[in-house]
Amino acid sequence: MGNPTAATVEPAETSENPLLRIGGNGYRGDLRATGRARHFLRDREIYSEGDDADTVFKVESGVVRTYKFLRDGRRHINAFHGPGSVIGLEVGKVYGISAAAASDCAVISYGRRNLETLASQNDQLQLQLFSSVLRNLARAQEHSVSLGRRSAVEKLALFLMGCGEHSAGGGDILLEMSRKDIADYLGLTIETVSRTFSDLEDRALIELHGARHVRLMDITRLRDLFA
Repeated sequence: MGNPTAATVEPAETSENPLLRIGGNGYRGDLRATGRARHFLRDREIYSEGDDADTVFKVESGVVRTYKFLRDGRRHINAFHGPGSVIGLEVGKVYGISAAAASDCAVISYGRRNLETLASQNDQLQLQLFSSVLRNLARAQEHSVSLGRRSAVEKLALFLMGCGEHSAGGGDILLEMSRKDIADYLGLTIETVSRTFSDLEDRALIELHGARHVRLMDITRLRDLFA
């Protein structure tokens, strides 16, 4: 197998979302100069639900997971965010969900108050910020609907297809998130996820190379599982 390319559920947004980018069709001010580069090791918290939402983050490398703990103590991951994604934009004054590094990652943090001041002076930046909030909400709704009544096999097949579609390596995927993360994203147990990976491999739909290297062997049949 060739060198796998890192893949996440959420596609990189660098080309389609110029938020926090200098030049191009986006905001042309010196916004990067107001940001702070930060690095987080795997599983380190970036912000927590209920904290003051005074900072916005752009993912530069790696993968960030956003999640919420349910009343029974279970963790529900609502999205994975790859390079180019913007997180931490909240309508209210506190974060409604938590965020942590799903892999070692680098982010740029921006003061929310500074962004709001700049946005009030620039319609293009204001529109980009608003669009990012709507995009994250739409993804959360799509995730909830798409996984609602699917079986474990259908859920994992859909997840892997999403990774493959947004991977530069096509059918060769490097999953940066852990099996526990995948389980909490799909609403399954780790044991079920592991069994389902094995099931898909037994059907010759995928090929596993270690815990995180996956090759999609039959994309048509994989898609047929959840279509």
